[in-house]
Amino acid sequence: MENRPQWGTRAGFIMAAAGSAIGLGNIWRFPATAYENGGGAFFLPYLFALLTAGIPILIMEFAIGHKYRGSSPLSLARLNKKAEWLGWWQVGISFIIAVYYAAIIAWAMSYFVFSLKLSWGQDTEGFLFGDYLKLAEVPGQTGSIVPGVLIPLILVWVIALGVLLKGIKKGIEAANKIFLPTLIVLFFIIVLRAITLDGAMEGLNAFFKPDWSAIADGKVWVAAYGQIFFSLSVGFAIMITYSSYLPKKSDLTNNAFITGFGNSAFELLAGIGVFSALGFMAMQQGVSIDEVVAGGVGLAFVVFPQIINEFPAFNQLFGLLFFGSLTLAGLTSLISIIETFVAGVQDKFNVSRTKSVLMGGGLASIISLLFATQGGLYFLDVMDYFINNFGVALAGLVEIILVAWVFRELNNLQKHANSVSDIMLGAWWKICLSVITPVVLGYMMFDNVRTNISENYEGYATSFIVPFGWGVAGLVIVVGILLSFKSWKKESLSSVKEDTTYGK
Repeated sequence: MENRPQWGTRAGFIMAAAGSAIGLGNIWRFPATAYENGGGAFFLPYLFALLTAGIPILIMEFAIGHKYRGSSPLSLARLNKKAEWLGWWQVGISFIIAVYYAAIIAWAMSYFVFSLKLSWGQDTEGFLFGDYLKLAEVPGQTGSIVPGVLIPLILVWVIALGVLLKGIKKGIEAANKIFLPTLIVLFFIIVLRAITLDGAMEGLNAFFKPDWSAIADGKVWVAAYGQIFFSLSVGFAIMITYSSYLPKKSDLTNNAFITGFGNSAFELLAGIGVFSALGFMAMQQGVSIDEVVAGGVGLAFVVFPQIINEFPAFNQLFGLLFFGSLTLAGLTSLISIIETFVAGVQDKFNVSRTKSVLMGGGLASIISLLFATQGGLYFLDVMDYFINNFGVALAGLVEIILVAWVFRELNNLQKHANSVSDIMLGAWWKICLSVITPVVLGYMMFDNVRTNISENYEGYATSFIVPFGWGVAGLVIVVGILLSFKSWKKESLSSVKEDTTYGK
């Protein structure tokens, strides 16, 4: 019988799960997505998506990990031997995300330092792409290593792997107990300062003002489901892995609700902070809000430095708070992403945790050097788009179809969750997972495939899109299938031990 490590406390698990869910996307994806999809009216489909997809999938993945006590490949293999490849596919997705996600955190670290002297100057766009990233002229060219990215990238990997080497309780749990509260405090200070700026109310009005006509648009509902899905860290092995470290007496359903609503609360907080700042910037420049709204890399590393430049006082402090928040949000997510393949390698190849961290994390850190080159941003952009849309979303859809329809395991998982939880799952949970979520995710996948076949993402050359977009998304499936062919140790698939107390 195995002696699986455990979280020290329930709060430790919830902080780790919330830390995984709360990442860069909460800060730079949600506000722009909400604004573009009906403003305040977007919160209705968003809440509906949270309750019919986000939390039900969280409960399902918590139940799989908790019941079968293993990494994603091991848990799914114990659920059904024919499902192991899906677990390795999810682990492969996490591996790809880890290699480029670390680079974005490295940028945030650099900008944290730049904040001390506002080193980005007045032309923040020119500074990001020229002075800092030294961006290659043609997508697909690697160019030379950029020292300004390489040095913080090494630091990111040292921190992340150092935490993971310490283990579950003394490493991941201890780090999240520091990182997550610090992140929330920092961002709360940002919001308090942002809402007192001139123009903040105009920004908040633009963010919250409902366009009720948007509710009738199917794409708005799809955007809501997409936001929930990508935001909660479901579909790519994290929540299955994390819940496998829970003791027997764990309220899975309640934990899922706390994690889901905690993540959404932070997204709302981020939206308030971002749009208050955008309203200030619009007033300073004498333009309308829609002319300054941005998302993603542009919001964080172009627009926010512009906003910080315009601040009436304490510019440097606001910069330190903002980029410090980005760094912490990124690190809590990166640690959870790496843990998925560390746990998978450890379970399958029966190696020590130290060897698994150094093998899996070491390989990921070496590959991530690609994103410290002059062409790094292009590789990151394409791989992020395809691995999210044709990796995370597709793997999540396949997981739900296999569990609900092929292996028909929802009843067993429902019984398991109900046996340890205060909130009982009824027919609604099964209807959400077997009907509502597959239909919405299926439409998302159909629309994504149709769009990307008719035109290349961002107009990139086919010679670049095929290997680094479609190729990477396909490669992780192939690798997942190949790894599933290797036999487990005889006792692995039947060995399930559940301790009854935290920190045992």
